[in-house]
Amino acid sequence: MSAAVLGGLVARHDEPLAAHTTLRVGGPARDLVEVTSERELVEVVRALDAAGEPVLVLGGGSNVLVGDAGFDGTVVLVATRGVDQDVASCSGAVVSVAAGEPWDPFVALTVANGWSGLEALSGIPGSVGASPIQNVGAYGAEVGQLITTVRTLDRSTGKVRTLFAVECGFGYRTSVLKRDPGRYVVLDVTFQLKLGSLSAPVRYAELARVLGVEVGVRAPAAEVREAVLSLRRSKGMVLDDADPDTWSAGSFFTNPVLDPTGAQALPADAPRYPQPDGRVKTSAAWLIEHAGFGRGWGDGPARVSTKHTLALTNRGTARSADVVALARAVRDGVGRTFGITLEPEPVLVGCTL
Repeated sequence: MSAAVLGGLVARHDEPLAAHTTLRVGGPARDLVEVTSERELVEVVRALDAAGEPVLVLGGGSNVLVGDAGFDGTVVLVATRGVDQDVASCSGAVVSVAAGEPWDPFVALTVANGWSGLEALSGIPGSVGASPIQNVGAYGAEVGQLITTVRTLDRSTGKVRTLFAVECGFGYRTSVLKRDPGRYVVLDVTFQLKLGSLSAPVRYAELARVLGVEVGVRAPAAEVREAVLSLRRSKGMVLDDADPDTWSAGSFFTNPVLDPTGAQALPADAPRYPQPDGRVKTSAAWLIEHAGFGRGWGDGPARVSTKHTLALTNRGTARSADVVALARAVRDGVGRTFGITLEPEPVLVGCTL
């Protein structure tokens, strides 16, 4: 793609996308351009769309599986930065964050500044801009509970559009941004956080046990952050260059949400979490393990994590095809055993299950 179309930015040709994803797999992008300002991001995507160029917008690469053939188009790597804050005793901290800001350092900043609410989401890889797309959640918290607005480039019109939280359609690991893939490019996200050193109420039993508190009780936010990081590290869910168990896309499958009949068909000892709409969520990790795919399962370069059955990992030499084959084996095995089809959480680019 010419520098004129890219607003003078220089593209890298045949850039290996394995270097830009936490799974460390993926073939080359025909072109890759890195943008460091909102203006560059908007102008480049608009120009590429006008030229009819296939576009893949990429942030931290923590929730994507790219095929071995790569991407025959232009990858726009979002490296925008900026945190703007408006803090008042009556409204709390209203914090607007550029899409390219790394997620966990931002969470650490909120804890250090006494802005409460995001501490249970510590240790999650990726960028702030990706967080509303799949309504990132962990340990009983979801970002959609704290987001007020998401500013986007609406590629269907070419205009900048602000989505209020009610327009985002947040649900379990989903939003309108995910349900209409490719339409919206996140520019920044605004959060409203309470002031204080105490966390939001602890909603997750495992985290409450580690903290030594009852579910629903608040704890010092800094202690909650450290407890969450410790739990995530024990499950291989904090990135570590020295640990192949962390060379993954995090949880590869979402937890199934079943109607009452489907939930009744589960084994008696299967986890069940009633939902407000009458459905029942169960544990994908439990299903995977009880279908015969224990920790470390596999004999190739892609294997189930030795620390957590929900993570599919690259043991160092895996290609995308190896991860896909592993994911299919796990999905199909769970389907045969329980009659439940697991849905992948990562975005699949140039590959299918």
